[in-house]
Parts: sequence; structure tokens; C-alpha cells
Amino acid sequence: MSAPAVKPVALPSRRLGVIGSLIGVLAFIAAVLPHWVVPIIYPPPPADQVIVDTGHRIKDRIIARVKGVEYQSPKVEKSAGRSWSEAASITAISLGLLAILLSVLALVFREERLLAAVAATLGTGAIAIEISFVVIGALILIAILYVVGNIIGLF
Repeated sequence: MSAPAVKPVALPSRRLGVIGSLIGVLAFIAAVLPHWVVPIIYPPPPADQVIVDTGHRIKDRIIARVKGVEYQSPKVEKSAGRSWSEAASITAISLGLLAILLSVLALVFREERLLAAVAATLGTGAIAIEISFVVIGALILIAILYVVGNIIGLF
């Protein structure tokens, strides 16, 4: 009697899932790290300087209106910190979408589901972090407008 032949078990491929997971980690890093590192490297201007500059612009705008001429706002250059933050935000969202795409392709090609889920979760998390910073900024702006409106008696 001969022993039954054992067929080797084919393991599912992991290529797209691993690549998607690595890209998801990069997206997550691009979403989180710049919000901590960029303000340290390129600190924002002090609040009193921003207030004084805004006051001068308002004064110049009022003077132009009184004189009857059109107000020409000065060209404001983006700071290096703002440029880096915008680039990191675009990179995080792009890499997050790419990680989600690779996770979907990994599922379509019947690769390991765990790696596809990790890639999708990291990509979604990176996008969610970027959206949350936008929402937090909008809420802060609404709070400031409410306080100013309350001070001048609009509410």
C-alpha cells in the first residue's frame, strides 16, 4: 500500500495587501506627524503681530473706502510651514485613497483579508484625521464668530 499523496496547500498572495498596508502607514504618518512637527520647525507668528497686521489692513481698507479708491490688498506670501502643512495634507489624503484602492484590489484578487482590512483601516484613518482637523478648525471659527457677534450685540 502506498501513502496517499498530499496536495500542497496554496497560500493566498499577500503582495497587494502588504503594499497597501505600507502605503496606509505612510498616509497615517503624513496625516499625524506634520501637525506636531511643522509648528516646531516653523513657529507661527505671535498673536499680537497678527492682530496688529490685521488692524493695519482694516485701517487701510477704511481709508481707501473714504477716499473712494479701490483697496489693493497686499500680496501675502505663504509661509514655509503652511506650504509644508498643505503638502502633507494632500499627501495623506492621496496615500490614504491609494491604500484603500489597494485593499479593494487585494480583496478582488482574493488575497489575505486581514492585510486588506489593515490597509483599508489605515487609509480611512488617515483621511478621517485630515477631515477632523478641518472640522475642528470650522468649529473654532464658528465659536470665534459667535463670541464676536455676542460682543457686538448680534445675538
